[in-house]
Amino acid sequence: MRVWLFFMLCTLLGGCGTKYQEMGFSGGVAAQQVTADTWRIQSRGNAYTNAATVQDYVLLKAAETTQAAGGSHFQIISAADASRSSTFVTPGSSTTTFVGNQAFTTTSPGSVDTVIKPGQDVFVRVLKLPPNTPAAPGLYSAAEIIQFVGSRVQRPS
Repeated sequence: MRVWLFFMLCTLLGGCGTKYQEMGFSGGVAAQQVTADTWRIQSRGNAYTNAATVQDYVLLKAAETTQAAGGSHFQIISAADASRSSTFVTPGSSTTTFVGNQAFTTTSPGSVDTVIKPGQDVFVRVLKLPPNTPAAPGLYSAAEIIQFVGSRVQRPS
């Protein structure tokens, strides 16, 4: 019963997947400067957020951070999966009732549920390329990421 109440509380608090927002209780994104041109981008989702959404959040935050730092492109230096999983166990139960000389037993099996909360940690290098310079392989245009990825990202209302 307690596990059921816990899931209901999580549903009411979380409701749905994590929106693109600053890092908070239900997830979000954050950027921290590491060196003059390097940033750590972190994104965390709740149990209703899929991994592709978290990746979109990382790319969008990297692009926004790049433009805020005066850059035009960014390069992903390293990336790590920061997903977390939790397991919830609900015990089974048996109830026996007696009717006259006969006993009737009703059994409810237990369950094991695993919840995965996706996460991603990425280090990016911010670059400022001259206008109309073709980007080398492995470089991402901040403006293009904001244009294409930004249009599909769910933001808080």
